[in-house]
Amino acid sequence: MSNDTFDYDLFVIGGGSGGVRAARVAAGEHGAKVALAEDDRYGGTCVIRGCVPKKLMVFASSYSGIVEEAKAYGWDHSKGPFDWHGFRDRLNNELDRLEGVYRNLLKGSGVETFDMRARLKDAHTVELSDGTTKTAKHILVATGGRPVRPDLPNADLGIVSDDIFHLEQLPKSLLIIGGGYIACEFACIMKGLGVEVTQYYRGAQILRGFDEEARGLVAESMRENGIDLHVGTNIVEMQLAGDQEDGSMPTQSDAAMGASAQQRAQMRKDSDGAAAGQSGPIWVKSTNGGQKVFDMVLFATGRVPNTDDMGLEDAGVKIGRRGEIEVDEFSQTAVPSIYAIGDVTNRVNLTPVAIREGMAFVQTVFGGEPTPVDHDLIASAIFTQPEMGTVGMSEEDARDAEEVEVYCTSFRPMQTAFADKPNRVLMKLVVSKKTRVVLGCHIVAPAAGELIQMAGIAIKAKLTKEQFDATCAVHPTMSEELVTMRSPMRTA
Repeated sequence: MSNDTFDYDLFVIGGGSGGVRAARVAAGEHGAKVALAEDDRYGGTCVIRGCVPKKLMVFASSYSGIVEEAKAYGWDHSKGPFDWHGFRDRLNNELDRLEGVYRNLLKGSGVETFDMRARLKDAHTVELSDGTTKTAKHILVATGGRPVRPDLPNADLGIVSDDIFHLEQLPKSLLIIGGGYIACEFACIMKGLGVEVTQYYRGAQILRGFDEEARGLVAESMRENGIDLHVGTNIVEMQLAGDQEDGSMPTQSDAAMGASAQQRAQMRKDSDGAAAGQSGPIWVKSTNGGQKVFDMVLFATGRVPNTDDMGLEDAGVKIGRRGEIEVDEFSQTAVPSIYAIGDVTNRVNLTPVAIREGMAFVQTVFGGEPTPVDHDLIASAIFTQPEMGTVGMSEEDARDAEEVEVYCTSFRPMQTAFADKPNRVLMKLVVSKKTRVVLGCHIVAPAAGELIQMAGIAIKAKLTKEQFDATCAVHPTMSEELVTMRSPMRTA
């Protein structure tokens, strides 16, 4: 399949999971002539600076409590210090390997690649950063998103999630600003790696938008694990420690005492711009009046779509209030030849969703079968410790829509109870009183991400509570509670 009018049948801007999948399937399975441009590393947010390295850090951090727990089971091991440099080197090698896989997949499918920035010139033309232009019958924008710092003086002193994986050394103390899943995941990770973690969130409870009971248990567990979590609290001022106009010096970590303000300023000037927050201790004042010095501040205060200076609006593409590309159910923009998928559309910002959107795009454009994207009942996991898995409606959303029954249990699981740890888990089903369909499932437990994938199948199939009840339990497991809860905890 080719079109002599254009250089390509499809030009993809963005080498993340969604863009790469769309490019290689269009080329490899449908015979389209495809090109792809990426100005950073192939693999995008998920592979290079998101899901994959984060999950490997989750694994690394989870080992810190094993030695103590193992003693209750008769094992006597000593706990040594965490080797950040050894882990980071191995992590970087793995990311290099995965990037190579992505490149080889494109090459093997016959996709031509350009390692440079691309922007739209018109509805069928892409301009590359070397000044050359390429034409295509269809253009797919899959440029993803990026973390942002708040509009705060000296915000460049802090780091964002992209910088975590490139730290030269771990801080002794870390302040995390934010209460979303990224903030909470990194709070648990860094605490597990031995960092003293404080977290500020301006809202009343972390993980806004998720089931209230589930997020409450996650917050409780984070505090039990030693994270100094403050809700209803935000940062109002930050400076290099020692630079305050009144000369005040609140209690500092040991690292804060090692350099003068001038030396720290020079360190910051010499450091890499994206990771300027690594340069030295930072004095922070919060909305509750508290003052403290931290070795590092991490802003996890939101992400925005990568649509800046892309030529989108000049080409006729409509941009939403948050910078997202507006698309219809087939991922088509206001310009018929231009489509967009993934985080740049700010629909459901998850890697598997971007991949599904890419597959639906290919089926629509090159497969001859208009395929809308199904964004209903998507399971997801938050890799805190313990993890939280969720699919379907929260109790709060469900009871606003109709009468529901809530089946819920919280208990200490066998493994940690035996070791006399306070950790609790939560298993919860939200059920329609009228249809008996299970509207939502929420799990807070070790490996909740693995459990919710299986529950997601049942919820997507719209199984009833009675069908859950008819399923024989696997004993002894935590998840057996999902099929053994017979009486509702409450109705609403």
